[in-house]
Amino acid sequence: MCGRFAVTTDPALLAEKIQAIDEATEAAKEARGPNYNVAPTATVATVVSRHTQPDDTPTRRVRLMRWGLVPPWVKATADGTPESKGPLLINARAEKITSSPAFRASAKSKRCLVPMDGYYEWKPNPDSPAGKKARKTPFYLHRADDEPLFMAGLWSVWKKDDAATPLLTCTIITTDAVGELAEIHDRMPLIVDERDWDRWLDPDQPADTDLLSAPPDIAGIDVREVSTLVNSVRNNGPELLEPVGPDNQPVGLF
Repeated sequence: MCGRFAVTTDPALLAEKIQAIDEATEAAKEARGPNYNVAPTATVATVVSRHTQPDDTPTRRVRLMRWGLVPPWVKATADGTPESKGPLLINARAEKITSSPAFRASAKSKRCLVPMDGYYEWKPNPDSPAGKKARKTPFYLHRADDEPLFMAGLWSVWKKDDAATPLLTCTIITTDAVGELAEIHDRMPLIVDERDWDRWLDPDQPADTDLLSAPPDIAGIDVREVSTLVNSVRNNGPELLEPVGPDNQPVGLF
């Protein structure tokens, strides 16, 4: 799964790096600075491919979205926000996106990439008792060359009525973990290689089942144990990425 990650690249710089149109610079300021502990419902930068005119070639765009997909058919509450029944849809299983009612509409033409520096995963300690309170060790998974990872995602547009400002939301697609990553958790985000970006994003083609079913390529992915400081979303700084050690492990917490 993917429940927490880190992003330090400004959306404008990201757009320049990947030759995309920047649609994020004038949007929510909270997504402009580095975030070392991105949690569900945070505003994140995503990459989509859309048409400007119906018959033109779609172009890459960097857009801000809320993490936690809200399907367009979700009802509105009295205050005009989407109902929050059921779990927050921060992840979508690769093998179910074309059949799940929550994801299949987005899978057809609203696919995105979610860029990140790396993501966190927690491994149960073998000497801890089973159950929700079992102690877990956090790890940070990232590219060894410190280039961003681009994860497959889906996005959706929700609004209360035609006059309302639309709410853009997204989810990160997960697949079976492989190699040493499977020793930490049985699921992982679906990494999309640069050569497959446009193939995945193409709004005029259905979701590529080969990309969804192929074992992820984890060559060049580094894994390191990090401090349990990351367990709390209140902590947000570069120290969360540092290898675990006596100087960056909290005392008496977690």
